[in-house]
Amino acid sequence: MRIILLFVFLIQLNFGFAQKKFDPAAVAKFQQQINSEYADPATSPLMEEDLASFKTLDFYPANEKYFVTAKFVRTKKEKPFEMKTTGARTPMYVKYGEAHFTLEGKNLKLNIYRNIALSEKPEYKDYLFLPFSDLTCGNESYIGGKYIDFKIPKGKTIVIDFNTSYNPYCAYNHKYSCPIVPLENDLNVEIKAGVKKFHD
Repeated sequence: MRIILLFVFLIQLNFGFAQKKFDPAAVAKFQQQINSEYADPATSPLMEEDLASFKTLDFYPANEKYFVTAKFVRTKKEKPFEMKTTGARTPMYVKYGEAHFTLEGKNLKLNIYRNIALSEKPEYKDYLFLPFSDLTCGNESYIGGKYIDFKIPKGKTIVIDFNTSYNPYCAYNHKYSCPIVPLENDLNVEIKAGVKKFHD
C-alpha cells in the first residue's frame, strides 16, 4: 500500500508542471518539491541509511534545449498489455499516443502510455506516462531510464520538459517494483536533463 501511496504522491508532484514555454522557475520549483518529498520519511523512497544523510538529489542544470513541443499522434485501437517491471508486478497499460520531435538534429519518437487501473480513478483519468532512456543512462543518469508524467493534451501537440524527468523509485531502493522502459522508448541521443543517478 505504501508503494501505491508514494507513486500517487509523485504523480501529484509532477502533474502540475506542464508549461507552454520554458520557465527556469518552474524547473526550480520541481526540484525543490521533489527534494522535499525525498527528505520526508513519510514520502521518501530512500533507504534508511541514505535518508539519514540526504540533502538534495543531483540535477542537470535547467536547459531550454530539453524543453520540446512535440507533435502528438493519438493512437487508437491499441490493445492493453502487461508492462514489464523490475519485480513480479505486471500492471496493465495501453499505448495512448506518440510524440514526434527533433533534438540534436535527429527526428525522434516516444510512445506515451496510460495506466489502465489508475485511469479509472477520477482524479487521474487524464494521467499519461512517459518512460524513456537515452545515451546518458548508465553513465550520468540512472541505468534504468527516467519517467515524465503528463495530462492528456487537448490539441495536436504535447510539451515534453525533460528538465522535470525523474528516476524510478527502484533507483533508490530495491524493495520497489518499477515499470521497465520499453525498447521503443530508448533514444539514440543524450538527454542531459532532469534528475541524475543517485550513487556513483
